Amino acid sequence: MKIPRVFSVYFLFVILILSGSCKSSVPASSSLPRSTPEAEGVSSAGLITFLDSAAADRHEFHSIMIIRHGKVVAEGWWAPYRPELRHTLYSTSKSFTSTAVGFAVTEKLLTVDDSVVSFFPDQVPGTVSPFLAQMTVKDLLTMSAGQAPDPTGKISSSSGEWVKDFLATPVLKEPGTEFLYNSMATFMLSAIVQKVTGEKLADYLRPRLFEPLGIEGYDWEESPEGINAGGWGLRVRTEDMAKFGLLYLQKGMWNGRQIIPAAWVEEATTFKIDQSPGALPEVRARSEWMQGYCYQFWRCRHNSYRADGAFGQYIIVIPEKDAVVAITCETPDMQDEINLVWDFILPALKDESLPEDKESHAMLKERLAGLALPVPAEKPDSPVASAISGKRFMPEENQLNLESFSPLFTGDTCRVELEMNGQKYIIPFGRGRWEKSETQLAGPNILSRPGSLQSHKIAAAYEWRTDSTLEMIIRYIESPHHIRIKCTFEGDTMVMNTRLSPPPGFDIPPVKAVMEK
Repeated sequence: MKIPRVFSVYFLFVILILSGSCKSSVPASSSLPRSTPEAEGVSSAGLITFLDSAAADRHEFHSIMIIRHGKVVAEGWWAPYRPELRHTLYSTSKSFTSTAVGFAVTEKLLTVDDSVVSFFPDQVPGTVSPFLAQMTVKDLLTMSAGQAPDPTGKISSSSGEWVKDFLATPVLKEPGTEFLYNSMATFMLSAIVQKVTGEKLADYLRPRLFEPLGIEGYDWEESPEGINAGGWGLRVRTEDMAKFGLLYLQKGMWNGRQIIPAAWVEEATTFKIDQSPGALPEVRARSEWMQGYCYQFWRCRHNSYRADGAFGQYIIVIPEKDAVVAITCETPDMQDEINLVWDFILPALKDESLPEDKESHAMLKERLAGLALPVPAEKPDSPVASAISGKRFMPEENQLNLESFSPLFTGDTCRVELEMNGQKYIIPFGRGRWEKSETQLAGPNILSRPGSLQSHKIAAAYEWRTDSTLEMIIRYIESPHHIRIKCTFEGDTMVMNTRLSPPPGFDIPPVKAVMEK
């Protein structure tokens, strides 16, 4: 139950990587206030225990920010991830789309009871079925559109008209009666907002949400028709995620101003539909995906709720503890990741302020400042490096559409030139360190559409595991994902193995290449 809703996104990801081809800093004045954990009733020692558990587990955390009583009490980024970088939110984007619907409802541009087809009279099929005619905005918000199976993978991987294709998808069940996760339903919410406002979702949210909260430098993927994807594709910073959660924790209030009505916040975050009506109580008690679904938010245990994105992107709002936890991560087990929050962070949130604990607080600060993902070991270059440096390897036909591979070793850097799909990409790798750069090479995230010229921030490093085996890693540091490449050299031949990182990983068949004479 933990991952099925992202299968269509995973399928799309595979398509894009096989066919694949603004940073803006927020002013310091818009940053959230900071405080010490104990001053806000949070145990520094308890947070250290969380960090210990996270380090020992199988999750690859990229960032965390914990807010208590409106103030940041702990924050950290696992290098090479950094505070100023955006991060792909995947389905956490959906909660922002829900918020846009809330603004439109508040401005009386639509109601949740409006029929979906009423917004698109020119794009409905020739015959509108009774169930399609019955589908409402609320059915989209609650993932109960009645379509089966989920059409997201099929529609979003096409270059067609997504709105028209969604409306042409058979509605086999009465809308509002059965939960089925459907990211295209969220896309339709984005399309409806654009229809009634004349603005893309991101533009509509700018003066209403992003500017009041000081959120800048964001971007949002679009459909072929120029409609923000809605259900995925938003990128913001970790602190922006925390701000969004805090806005909801404060019932829509921000700096003394009611940004969005408290009534909408309540409506959007309370139970609307049961994902698994027949689940046994003991199973339900262990699952974050059986607590009920709201308006593009999920209910959690401990009377909490969350915005939730594939591979572990979370904004967890805990009203009873007056707390927000924002996390970016790459995990193979989203339930186990959130269990760490309940097992270690939740107990650290005390009901009263705590005595100063200078030793634990100093240790926590040191731990948070030193967070880092493992870097390939700094080893001397193999003797093979000089033999292959500047040489061009020509592969056989392969699924990566790789046409040539050329490494150049200089000092502690390996500069690799790749030719793929008729394009050249140059990626520098640091020896035992992260070499930061940008590339237009399509990476493993759904913001990279085939043919896109979008530039991606990366950090790359390499090491010689043996005299004949070169291992490289490319981290797309504004997404949860990375690529591992292992090249084995023997004489004039090279065998390349590539592993893409969506947990539990996706191996590309080996690529065999021969050195060009």
